[in-house]
Amino acid sequence: MRTEPTPLQLARAVTVVAGGPVLLALASAVAPVAAARRWPSRLRGRTTRRTAWAATLAGLALPWVYAGMVRPWLQNWGSTEGERDRRYPGDGVGRPLSTSTRAVTVRAPAEAVWPWLVQIGQDKGGFYSYDWLENLAGCRLRTATRVHPEWQHAEPGDPLVLFPGVATKLTEVDAPHALVIEGWGAYVVEPDWDGGCRLVARSHVDREPRALAYYLGIELPHAVMERRMLLGIKEHAERATHVF
Repeated sequence: MRTEPTPLQLARAVTVVAGGPVLLALASAVAPVAAARRWPSRLRGRTTRRTAWAATLAGLALPWVYAGMVRPWLQNWGSTEGERDRRYPGDGVGRPLSTSTRAVTVRAPAEAVWPWLVQIGQDKGGFYSYDWLENLAGCRLRTATRVHPEWQHAEPGDPLVLFPGVATKLTEVDAPHALVIEGWGAYVVEPDWDGGCRLVARSHVDREPRALAYYLGIELPHAVMERRMLLGIKEHAERATHVF
């Protein structure tokens, strides 16, 4: 199940999803030129010049702050060094350009987490993230607030709808431990020492030309949305098992 979105859907998705990274890239390109040529000083009005210089300085600093602090934090959010070094289902045999490992502790057993995880999808339980933001891109989804029995059976090869008319597929289903999604990554549920579990999200960027497009347009919103998704599944699973 893989069809092309309409031009309007595509434009909305690109605007919403890639807006932040594109602005960051533009700032890193324009700010040094503005500073070197002292363009803000040529503007009329003291307040305007101050605002322009502040924007230029922010443009100079933001790429370094993002690359040195924000990106490493988002890429490794919640994960331990051992989890980052471990191999997970879907990792493959090649050496990717980059790998992200995000994780959260869930105070509920793996069997309580899996029902929420396996029903992800635009046409099913949603993605437990920022529905309002995804719907701005035309996703038309609503996060499920309960486990749906009709969405609990999944097999390799089943479609996973990401966007109306656009889907990838499941490549590995190992209930209640691992869900591997083509072109996306893997979600792994591992028992923890206290009777709870760790929900780990592993994804990687392969060495191919489209990697640049991912870094510029997808990586940042993907990290933000996936972090919220892990927290969303955690909240639902813990609430369902009455753990507070």
